[in-house]
Amino acid sequence: MFTTFRGGQSGAWQVVSQAAVKGVGLLRTSALSIVHSSSIALPILPSQTSWRLAGVASHLRYTERAEKTQLVAVQAGLGRPEATRAALIPIKKKAAWWDLTQEERRKIFEDKSQHIKATVKYLPAIARQLYHCRDLGEPFDFLTWFEYDPADSALFEELVAMLRATEEWTYVEREVDVRLEQERLDAG
Repeated sequence: MFTTFRGGQSGAWQVVSQAAVKGVGLLRTSALSIVHSSSIALPILPSQTSWRLAGVASHLRYTERAEKTQLVAVQAGLGRPEATRAALIPIKKKAAWWDLTQEERRKIFEDKSQHIKATVKYLPAIARQLYHCRDLGEPFDFLTWFEYDPADSALFEELVAMLRATEEWTYVEREVDVRLEQERLDAG
């Protein structure tokens, strides 16, 4: 199942801010739509006011059984009615990251950066999904998607700052931060 994020003039999510953290950014757009399908949703025509990023939710990598069990026990699902804030953070890592072996990447990911151990405390307040796109010929390696209640905005900022301060993030070559919001659907 492919997930396609389309930045453009319409969509369920309204863009609040968009910034290049490292490297080249994306075209500025005012909205984001998300399509889940068995094929990558292509644009009808190339556009100067939109972009498309696609990825696949895959099995967890660099994660040991006990860590997976812990994550599954505490993480929230996407689409909660109170989670009206979101962030799409596409990331491309340097060739040096991919030149490392799986074991070397795991050592940096968890043993040094404590990616899993340090982020568990942000669950279930912040729901997240990682989409892999490196092998699809996309411009990024990963698309990270987060959803949270506006009341947890400071917690989300803390999470992002903590991750960007790790050794793992020294391998990031390109990163874009797109913040979004949507109208609460269960509001009376």
